[in-house]
Amino acid sequence: MKINKFLAAVAGTMLCFTSCVNDLDTIPLNEWDVTSETAYGADEKGYVEGLAKLYNSISTHTLYDISGVDGGATSAIRALWACQEVTTDACKIAWGNDAWVRAMNTNTWSDAENEAVYGVFFRSLQSISWVNEYLRQTADDKLSDRGVADDLKAKIQTFRAEARFIRAFFYWMAMDTFGAVPFSTEESEFGSVAPAQVPAAQIYKFVVSELEALAQILPDAQSDYPRADKGAALGLLARVYLNAEIYAGEEAYDKVIETCEKIFSMGYTLAPTYAELFRGDNGKNLNARNEFLFAVEYDSEFQQSYGGTSFLTLAAVATEDVTANGRPNGVNGGWGGIRCTKDFVTKYFYVDAASAVLNGGTFADGAYALTKNDDRSKLFSTGFGARASLEITDEAKLYEFQNGWQCLKFNNIPSNMTEAEFRDTAANEAFADIDFPVIRLGDVYLMYAEACVRKGQPKNAQDKIDALITRSNGVAHTLANSWTTEERDWFIAERARELFWEASRRTDLIRYGVYCSNELLWPFKGGTSQAGQEFPEYKKLFAIPASQIVANPDLKNPVGY
Repeated sequence: MKINKFLAAVAGTMLCFTSCVNDLDTIPLNEWDVTSETAYGADEKGYVEGLAKLYNSISTHTLYDISGVDGGATSAIRALWACQEVTTDACKIAWGNDAWVRAMNTNTWSDAENEAVYGVFFRSLQSISWVNEYLRQTADDKLSDRGVADDLKAKIQTFRAEARFIRAFFYWMAMDTFGAVPFSTEESEFGSVAPAQVPAAQIYKFVVSELEALAQILPDAQSDYPRADKGAALGLLARVYLNAEIYAGEEAYDKVIETCEKIFSMGYTLAPTYAELFRGDNGKNLNARNEFLFAVEYDSEFQQSYGGTSFLTLAAVATEDVTANGRPNGVNGGWGGIRCTKDFVTKYFYVDAASAVLNGGTFADGAYALTKNDDRSKLFSTGFGARASLEITDEAKLYEFQNGWQCLKFNNIPSNMTEAEFRDTAANEAFADIDFPVIRLGDVYLMYAEACVRKGQPKNAQDKIDALITRSNGVAHTLANSWTTEERDWFIAERARELFWEASRRTDLIRYGVYCSNELLWPFKGGTSQAGQEFPEYKKLFAIPASQIVANPDLKNPVGY
């Protein structure tokens, strides 16, 4: 069994250590209890299981040492996705009975507890603490004391590098969402003092230094998907550099260019078609996989989760849609939750708003009219299932799933099968097999192009933009010689087309200066008005969950809360 499959298989039952720090200081009273002191020995098993738990912390919906929240809603990828997509023009959720949904839909959150925000904070800080403990337990002196052989010690050094990548990933997530967050490493005082909260700029410097180092010592790119490698480190580093002004108040576009050019030499390739990047076999289909720098693995047998791509697949349709129309999402049900506004689709995807009417059809044949043919628009539909209206005209309709445009970007049907061919299998699929692409080459192309334009070097990136447009059968664009408002608006639109629902939209709009302002409005932005309105600038960051501030009064929220 390949080690990544072993990681997935053991992750669900892995009990190497708990999140209660005091438990880590004690030897178990019962021989079946496992702590850091007993989980590791002289053989490889415990170290692989420990690493498995760290990878699993990105995807799991299991609740470790907490209660009173929904595990799926607070899973790391789903929580991050909600903060990044639902608070923007890209998505609205119909579950009006959930207070956090209403707050996210309308940018009206406060410092009150919010499940999605809580999920980002808790999952990131908990996982960071697990990584720190793993690094303590795999230090050279610990390994020598246990009699670990030299060849296994060398292998564990790679495990440690992967763990450090996971920590950098969670620090980036926390920094992007909250700004200043508690900071600790394996060198920090352990178990008695709460980590001190440090500014985002300090987190930024740490993440950059870690990723730059890891890009040298991790395994070569694409060596053991979906584990972290040099490409993953450089991809995340490029994203961090792209947003350096947000995090640290200093631009780093030269670094973006330099980092992306290193990635271009690593053998990644664009998938021939856009849709296959998000199908149920994307972790096995090399066409798709060769575009992924870092992806989170989901598997209906080994890596199940009510967050991640199961959420993105199931919540995009309603149960009655599946019953009446086969199984177009490749799973056995629907939650009737997430969809797009007509404003988003018609603004960015070349849809003729006047002729886009409810006219039946399916996702396969396209139930809409297009003025220009962009293959990415074919993932939207006006006619599948029970659509009451393409418009979400008022607050009441915002919480009725039948209003708005449906989207099946994430589709569990394998890329080489039709809905009819997969229907019998789908009837037994309660979870998705779709891996979630955190960073892929299409995103790197756009990051590179943006940095090149900002630095007055558009010709260096024109071939990258041409390749994306050719792949999507989209509308050609010649990059401008400087960063004008018009060029910014093109990037706002093109990143919407290429990366919608991939958990980057909020950060993009903040970088472009339009997230909170009235310069870019969308339905229900900043309140319950369908027209949209600006909202306060301090909401570029979220408030630290109230329960965490009660537990640690030294934590401070961003100014404004």
